[in-house]
Amino acid sequence: MQLSYWEKESFIKNIDALVIGSGLVGLSAAIHIKENHPEWHVVVAERGVLPTGASTKNAGFTCFGSVTEILDDLTTQPIEFVMETIEMRWNGLQKLQRRIGKQSMNYKNWGSYELFRDQDSQILAESLAQIDKLNHLIKPITGIPNVFSEQKEYCSTFGFNGIKSLIHNKGEGQIHTGMMMEALINIARKHNILILNGMDVISMDETGNRVDLHCRSGFSISAERVLIATNGFAHRLLPDVDVRPARNQVFITHPISGLSVKGCFHFDRGYIYFRNVDDRILIGGARNIDLDGETSDALKINPHIQDHLYSFLSDTILPGKDFKIDQKWTGILGVGQTKRPIIQQISARVYCAVRMGGMGVAIGSLVGEKGAEILLKN
Repeated sequence: MQLSYWEKESFIKNIDALVIGSGLVGLSAAIHIKENHPEWHVVVAERGVLPTGASTKNAGFTCFGSVTEILDDLTTQPIEFVMETIEMRWNGLQKLQRRIGKQSMNYKNWGSYELFRDQDSQILAESLAQIDKLNHLIKPITGIPNVFSEQKEYCSTFGFNGIKSLIHNKGEGQIHTGMMMEALINIARKHNILILNGMDVISMDETGNRVDLHCRSGFSISAERVLIATNGFAHRLLPDVDVRPARNQVFITHPISGLSVKGCFHFDRGYIYFRNVDDRILIGGARNIDLDGETSDALKINPHIQDHLYSFLSDTILPGKDFKIDQKWTGILGVGQTKRPIIQQISARVYCAVRMGGMGVAIGSLVGEKGAEILLKN
């Protein structure tokens, strides 16, 4: 790929900071850098035509943790660590709302529900026995009294089959992630941040006071500082960092007449999730039935998992209803040994902000800003 003199002078000369990845984390970082140094030339490199990872391919849950997830974490981690993680998620959501506004991402505070089947009686009983404790622990973080409560009566309201009860979380909601990313892109443009699409960075070299980045197309670009914010794709550039891809399958139905489902829903320890989108159902996840196969950053459909999700939708969520699938897609998460993100300096001029652990919407803004902060300090 050859550039003209004009292109080099106007677009890629004297880059002060380059962020790899134009998702929620990357754009949040770039905007924060520019807000602190308006005079800097800040560039974002994105491998796809649109953000490629999970930012525009997720389910749009603004969640900070279901009861069973939190209780499971408390069995393996200190209570302080678990509460700090929840606080990070909550604060990240507030930061995102302040950044772009609730209306700009079509935020709906309809709450979330965790589903328990008839055969989950023991798990349900154990969860209900801990609700008061969890409400007490979480109130100082969210300011919401009694955030968790059992709402068994909604099983019939939503028309589910084989579901014994629901635990409601009134602190969670849903957004339109396409609108969210569009709003962030518009903010970046107002700050004169250049977003270069089709820039699949495959290697980097530090030479003196610059970092040279080489793309799959043969194009190279140089910057004084680089922040890697590619989450599930980070292992390609950071093979020694504890982050690996986790692919999630998703599909959405055509409009369904008389749809009664409203809110965000978690099932099977959060591995399956679904929500209403207008008068459609979006459902995804279930990677736990093929963890090896879904440890991949290839944007491919897994028919086995898609069939599993379809059966759950047909048998449990929409029993007796006719529906058709409109679209299928996959999103790539970044996971590791813990649920904490990795925000650190990699070398003299390279930094990273990766591993959202499936909570990108919740913590992406915060992680992006923290990544920008370590870059700005050095």
